[in-house]
Amino acid sequence: MKYEKSCGAVVFRRVGAIWHVLLIRHARSRHVSFPKGHIELGESEKQTAEREILEETGLHVCVDTRFRAQNRYMIRPNVQKLVVFFAAIATESALTPQLEEISEAMWLPIDEAAKRLSYERDRKILYAAHEHIVRTAE
Repeated sequence: MKYEKSCGAVVFRRVGAIWHVLLIRHARSRHVSFPKGHIELGESEKQTAEREILEETGLHVCVDTRFRAQNRYMIRPNVQKLVVFFAAIATESALTPQLEEISEAMWLPIDEAAKRLSYERDRKILYAAHEHIVRTAE
């Protein structure tokens, strides 16, 4: 069995009283999820999440490692992937998608974002991360 590990974050920003979340549509697979990517040698999980979000969307974020969700699944026969997601707050809102990998990047209100996510496991992570952000932002 081969193992792969990626890290990313559920990225939020507040628009007035409404929280929005960042979603991306992957160019190759067309699925909608959160920004993430493979760990590079010597990187921490947090550093990987920050780098991947910046590369994929052009955003600088403040990653909150107090929220940590894991998603484990098979990407091919004999290849298991572990994805670690943190919660994060964007320090800016303008998006610059990395067009080689990302066909679309979008800010959406939480409930609308939940409908757009491709996988149920991501919806569960979204709601848990949102609950964490709301609780810690007070």
